[in-house]
Amino acid sequence: MSAERSPEILEPTAPDVPIAEVVNEPILRVRNLRVHFELRRWAFGHAGSVRAVDGVSFDLANAEAIAVVGESGCGKSTLMKTILGLYEPTGGEVIFRGQKVSDMQTSGLKWYRSQIGYVQQDPFGALPPFMNVQRALEEPLIVHGVPAAERLPRIERAMTEVKLTPINDFLTKFPHMLSGGQQQRVVIARAMLLQPRLIVADEPVSMLDASVRVEILKLLRALQTSHDLAVMYITHDLSTVRYFSERIFVMYAGKVVEKAPVRSLLSDPRHPYTHALLAATADPDARNAKIYRDVPPGEPPSLVAPPPGCRFHPRCPQCIEGLCEVQEPPEFEPDANHLVACWLYR
Repeated sequence: MSAERSPEILEPTAPDVPIAEVVNEPILRVRNLRVHFELRRWAFGHAGSVRAVDGVSFDLANAEAIAVVGESGCGKSTLMKTILGLYEPTGGEVIFRGQKVSDMQTSGLKWYRSQIGYVQQDPFGALPPFMNVQRALEEPLIVHGVPAAERLPRIERAMTEVKLTPINDFLTKFPHMLSGGQQQRVVIARAMLLQPRLIVADEPVSMLDASVRVEILKLLRALQTSHDLAVMYITHDLSTVRYFSERIFVMYAGKVVEKAPVRSLLSDPRHPYTHALLAATADPDARNAKIYRDVPPGEPPSLVAPPPGCRFHPRCPQCIEGLCEVQEPPEFEPDANHLVACWLYR
């Protein structure tokens, strides 16, 4: 970590394990994480809870990029916001560099949030419309106590890295004066200002023109490589993960159903839901425009009352009668480093 930072930013509160001793450990550990949102009877007609994330576990290594994919409502954004510290987990643990986030006090949480850069889905909505680029980038530096003399050099360095040059042409511009791609570059520059160790990118290209999506993904990949960053990429689009990630986690109805290296999962998906996601992925090849894509019928289940057993079984074309409907599958490993929660591989 850079010596430029103030002691408040650099030092976590009462770490259980000195940071130097966990440098070879995963930067992030998620253990049996559960995030449930209570429902009010007067508002929804019945009591209960939405099981948005329901028992998710994984490790993220230093300088590794992972992609969390799944359709809308699968829980991937809730997982991301819980890791960012925006939601309180119902159960389980988030451990960052050897420290439980739930045990951190105020100053520790401030340090933790300085270590995580956040790239939002909607760049225009992420930037205050009444602030020009310089003021928007200066705000996190002020909040985290960076001395005034250091702010502009940091801003200029970040803008150079995201290729917002000439710098003076952009510093005084407001968000509405920038293109979508330029706005997202400002958001990425803001995420890099505090020299984080982990970047969380929430659908960072879904609202951009197709012509600039690969550019932004390549920019994020270059920053990851040059700064040895860990990256968590949230998306519903499997067609973009090959540009960016080493591993893919597939989520369905609050659970991770498949984990595998990118090449392994894209070439040989195992879970029926992963097959469905790949079948639904848009193919730019004009020869495939008239090919009918057969995807499982139905909708994802309610997370207030998810079905027993495997949560995909009501839609699964390979459902095993008497097993999938009643018993939740554990993780099986049909190939090395390829994990799938499906009874087909028992």
